[in-house]
Amino acid sequence: MAKAFASQGDLSEKTVSFDEIGEGLWAFTAEGDPNSGVIVGDDSVMIVEAQATPRLARMVIEKVREVTDKPITHLALTHYHAVRVLGASAYGAGQVLMSDAARAMVAERGQEDWDSEFDRFPRLFEGHDEIPGLTWPTTTFTGSMSVWLGKRRVDLMQVGRAHTAGDMVVSVPDAGVLFTGDIVEDRSACYCGDGHFADWPGTLARIAAMKPHAIAPGRGGALVGSDAVARAIASTEEFVRSTYDPVARVAARGGTLQEAMAACRAVCDPKFGDYAIYEHCLPFNVARAYDEAQGMDRPRIWTAARDKEMWAALQGEG
Repeated sequence: MAKAFASQGDLSEKTVSFDEIGEGLWAFTAEGDPNSGVIVGDDSVMIVEAQATPRLARMVIEKVREVTDKPITHLALTHYHAVRVLGASAYGAGQVLMSDAARAMVAERGQEDWDSEFDRFPRLFEGHDEIPGLTWPTTTFTGSMSVWLGKRRVDLMQVGRAHTAGDMVVSVPDAGVLFTGDIVEDRSACYCGDGHFADWPGTLARIAAMKPHAIAPGRGGALVGSDAVARAIASTEEFVRSTYDPVARVAARGGTLQEAMAACRAVCDPKFGDYAIYEHCLPFNVARAYDEAQGMDRPRIWTAARDKEMWAALQGEG
């Protein structure tokens, strides 16, 4: 390979923020690293997103213990990706919640995704020897379900495919707050390697129609107030469309993956080049957009070997 993936060189620790986005609701964010959410109920706590390792999960737990001593009983995982789920064991939660579709993706491609991400994100997987294995849910659903933390209702909902086919959002209706996973990002690139470009804008529109007062996005800062929420939803949609459209035009004329990358860069670099993890995501986004433009609805499984093959193709090697 001519050069390494950008993520392999991303070795600096990030500054953590812990922002209250509603009564008893918190966003754990870290400069473009995966976010987690905290929902404090009457008698217990739900965590949204586990982090990549137990080491990182303990950083979330430390912040939780600054605001409550209530037990962590529920862990909601918005999708199956390794950097979101493999820290689950640290919480000791009795209930681990996923959509049925997300669980199916763990079964189909969870180990491959772990191997792929481990190879590309050395910093996030420091302490990986503590991971006991794949994270499996105890409870799954299709469509929607509600969980009660005492008198506080938390709604888990599938609102459409976007970042993956198994995405869910977590809503706390008494506060008008959503935890969206990677469906919505704030000044961070969307990772689209498992994405559904055609569906993503409609999914964002359904989130916007819920009129949340605040959102904890998948990456980037906490979004409080209707203006911040609307801006992030709009910029996420613009990112998705700006990635897919130039690649689709190249694919339609039979162009190469290299040509698709150049076309995508011409549109996206000026708009999003300073976004967190932009270079990390770009090759995977182009490869998935190229496949979808050629009629491949179901994303191909990423493996450590396929990562390298795709990267070589983009460099004009082989």
